[in-house]
Amino acid sequence: MRVVFMGTPDFAVPILRALASAENLIAVYTRPDKPSGRGRKLVPSPVKSAAEELGIPVHQPVTLRDPAEGTRLRALEPDVVCVAAYGLILPPEILQIPAYGCINVHASLLPRHRGAAPVHRAILDGDELTGISIMLMEQGLDTGPYALQVPVRTGERDVDDLTRELALIGADALLGVLDQLESGDARWIAQNEAAATYAPKITRADVALHPQLSVDDALRRIRASTASAASRLRIDGHVLTISRASRREGLLEKGRVVVDSSELLLGLADGTIALDRVKPEGRSEMDGASFVRGARLSENARWGMHP
Repeated sequence: MRVVFMGTPDFAVPILRALASAENLIAVYTRPDKPSGRGRKLVPSPVKSAAEELGIPVHQPVTLRDPAEGTRLRALEPDVVCVAAYGLILPPEILQIPAYGCINVHASLLPRHRGAAPVHRAILDGDELTGISIMLMEQGLDTGPYALQVPVRTGERDVDDLTRELALIGADALLGVLDQLESGDARWIAQNEAAATYAPKITRADVALHPQLSVDDALRRIRASTASAASRLRIDGHVLTISRASRREGLLEKGRVVVDSSELLLGLADGTIALDRVKPEGRSEMDGASFVRGARLSENARWGMHP
């Protein structure tokens, strides 16, 4: 089977590698290189780097709506196009090119969490289960039928850890569905539209920390945060990005800051958390105890939301 793959971030790399080892992968599509850092140097996507390492031709269109892109894809004569977090809309003329259609690896149990940030939203919403859906793409946003779903316990993992596991599961699940397509055994199940929810891109407001939150809400926000949408707060003029925290027994006054056995404890609406890993503004990440030793916090230190 002639396969074209479309993907961009780290999530898509294990899926690309699985296809390259098991199928006739003839081309990879990914987003154009992006400027990064102070020098604004162009940086390739993780998928481009992996594809070049594997020796697979890479295409980086700005849009797939250009008729020339349809002509290019049609000339490749793909039997199937596999997609994982590509980041570009596939217009109808693209969806119709491969004989078996365009198959998407989506990181949720559809129809829950359609959209750009399913893993983040599963964590923020406190879902006990998330998972992988292998779905047939159509014009709607993640609305197509699925051939396979694999549930995964969310637990108390952060978004990076959970995403890595889902990518590996998604790679295996996709290969299984491709086998079903070739043998004629694939069965597509329509989604329940009444149960659909949406997972828009995470913003800083979604993961912002403030004393009125419950402990559960605060910890979920920290686990769902990323470099581009980070959980931040302010303590006595110090701005901190929080990458890891944990629950502690006892009830501190809302907004109170206490240093106990070198632990940095914060009071929330219904309990207390310890800040385990923090990044002070303009400095490297460190553990909470290291920050405490150098911060010289006042006895009456308070914490609040960083705007």
